[in-house]
Amino acid sequence: MPELPEVETVRRGLQPVMEGARFIKVIAHRSDLRWPLAKDFVARLEGKTVEGLGRRAKYLLVDLSSGEVLVMHLGMSGSFHVFDQRGHGKPGAYYHERAKHAAHDHIVFHMSSGSIVTFNDPRRFGSMKLVPRQKLDAEPPLRALGPEPLGNAFDAAMLAQACRGKKTSLKAALLDQHVVAGLGNIYVCEALHRALLSPKRLASTIAARTGAPNERAESLVEAIKAVLNDAIEAGGSSLRDHKRTDGELGMFQHNFRVYDREGGKCRTAGCTGTVKRFVQNGRSTYYCPTCQK
Repeated sequence: MPELPEVETVRRGLQPVMEGARFIKVIAHRSDLRWPLAKDFVARLEGKTVEGLGRRAKYLLVDLSSGEVLVMHLGMSGSFHVFDQRGHGKPGAYYHERAKHAAHDHIVFHMSSGSIVTFNDPRRFGSMKLVPRQKLDAEPPLRALGPEPLGNAFDAAMLAQACRGKKTSLKAALLDQHVVAGLGNIYVCEALHRALLSPKRLASTIAARTGAPNERAESLVEAIKAVLNDAIEAGGSSLRDHKRTDGELGMFQHNFRVYDREGGKCRTAGCTGTVKRFVQNGRSTYYCPTCQK
């Protein structure tokens, strides 16, 4: 499933063609994605202007002139593609012709910017829902989310306080969307490696009994922010389904230090260890037992 860097990459790709533009025409080829669309979904969008295009964790938030917000999730295989009015994409080094995907173009937005934005989702685990702006914070998927890891409010003190007294592993705590929003398996593995912290370590060990952060919390927050920024800069990671809005693949998978590198040499400077894999809470965990303690 796309994680924060992939969703942020998509947001940045859509922003120039959607923000400030009006929905001229909306086509819903299917009335159901992961959940059914509202019966008046098309009518509530057509003629409305996009006042802002934001992101919360792994959700895209389209702020509309009507006072509603279009909340969108990519699911497991969802992707957006941007075309001009003649249906031509903006080719890149890894461009895929639209014809190969057209059967799964479930939602099509014709924007006043002159662009056509399609939502393609072969598995239909993605979702779109219109929510009144004043009720957005109470929306079930959003209301219990923790802080944004790239936000100014997310720091060592906040993370330490959230992990204070926790009996779970540090990796499990970071995957908990109540603790920090938007992190997934890939970037948790990568951040823990950069911070030289074992995924098996108890989450409570990054905080003093009072909840004050220690040096582990400081290094972990720094690693989380660094790996997310590096991944966004590279356009996210393309392992199976993720593509950018211009059809190109993300490139961060070529910079993985541990994820999907079982048996490979550890990339920590001076470390002679080998990357290991084990199953933790039902997910594959990759780490170096030599330098991650």
